[in-house]
Amino acid sequence: MMNELIAWLIDKTSNEPNAVLKASTIETPVGPMRAVADAHHLYLLEFFERLELVPGVERLKSRLKSSISFGTTAPLESISRELKAYFNGSLDEFFTPIKTFGTEFQKGVWNALQDIPRGGTLSYAGLALAINKPTACRAVARANSTNQLAILIPCHRVINSDGGLGGYAGGVDRKAWLLDHEKN
Repeated sequence: MMNELIAWLIDKTSNEPNAVLKASTIETPVGPMRAVADAHHLYLLEFFERLELVPGVERLKSRLKSSISFGTTAPLESISRELKAYFNGSLDEFFTPIKTFGTEFQKGVWNALQDIPRGGTLSYAGLALAINKPTACRAVARANSTNQLAILIPCHRVINSDGGLGGYAGGVDRKAWLLDHEKN
């Protein structure tokens, strides 16, 4: 009985108490996306083809000590509307509340990614400079690849120093499409 009480108290005082997570599918012009949110924040927005989608969902469930069921929440409804406006060309900034999990370094990279303006690009080296870590190009690339909020944290805006597209977890063709869409 005492162990159950302690477990209950830990759950009630933790920063992430057993969130109820809902998932939905959002159709986009460049393919379907999976979105996962609780009542307050969007945690994941990934293209279906991304190899990291399933492990990312599993890490999220473990981190939040929650299961995921299909349904809707305010953040899921918000991101669905905002993505529609983004793809229609009438939205430059997202307002759906998000929550990320990562190291301070990763969060610094993700914050810097959000400073790259729509229609703009930045090299991995430029991104490393932007976070005052000029020798951390590889670590910046790794942090970029662990982003679980595609489009909202615009990792597709990072290119090679020579101007080439480089890689993109959602696929290089999709990256090219997104960059072209944002320029126009």
